[in-house]
Amino acid sequence: MSGHRIPAGIVNAREASAKFGLVRHRPSPELRPFVDHHWVLRWDLSGRPAHEQVVLPNLAVNVTFFRDAAGASGPGKRPFRYLVEGKDHGIGVRFRPGAFRTFLTGPVTMISGRSVPLTDLFPEAAGVTESVRNATDDFEMVRRCEELLLTKHPVLTAAARTAIEAVETIAAEPAITRVGELSSRTGLSQRSLQRLFAEHVGTAPKWAIQVYRLNEAAARIAAEERPDYAELATALGYSDQAHFIRDFRSVTGWAPTEYARLNRVQEQESRRERFPGGSKV
Repeated sequence: MSGHRIPAGIVNAREASAKFGLVRHRPSPELRPFVDHHWVLRWDLSGRPAHEQVVLPNLAVNVTFFRDAAGASGPGKRPFRYLVEGKDHGIGVRFRPGAFRTFLTGPVTMISGRSVPLTDLFPEAAGVTESVRNATDDFEMVRRCEELLLTKHPVLTAAARTAIEAVETIAAEPAITRVGELSSRTGLSQRSLQRLFAEHVGTAPKWAIQVYRLNEAAARIAAEERPDYAELATALGYSDQAHFIRDFRSVTGWAPTEYARLNRVQEQESRRERFPGGSKV
């Protein structure tokens, strides 16, 4: 995988791992400047209740090949929800934030917060989607996905590289909590950052900073038995806990205490499902 930090954002990852299998694959050298990784999901809930998986907002564009979701999804401001039911599989391609502009006819904001059919972007997509779904192994799926993407002959422009580097600066430096600080760090004016992010990332730079801060907070809240919210707010650079709570809710849809309770409850339910009768892990 690439060396920069990538928000995973899977709500209650432990419970999710009992519902489906997730495997990530590196992209080919030709697509490595554009793609973080390919991800393959497989599940078998035959005779079991459906599972709604929630993923927190992030900055990546994902191109997916699933039975009921074959399309390109832009970065959004709301958690993504997907119903896992029956038995199925599919593959997705997670792009580096800032790198998808070459596959579009306009700025990445044109797909922000929504999904567009693959056939809108790739005329050959219908046949490829079917062959991906009929592939016998992960590597065949990856190969067919990459063949489709390479029909666009993607080129990483200088502006796209600048956008990618700006996002990776946010990812690498948690001390950056304001657009002015990102401006100083990158040498770009705040207005230039606004234009660059709209064109290549699909979000405002302020939102990009929030996404990284609050995904980090969510991961810590989910991992800690008794999170110290005041300490966490301070560690993330907030001057008061109320501001942190407000921002956390704006990104995740839950207050920090609600998010902690959600993860605990689902984890307990998953444990009871795996170990009926009160057995311990």
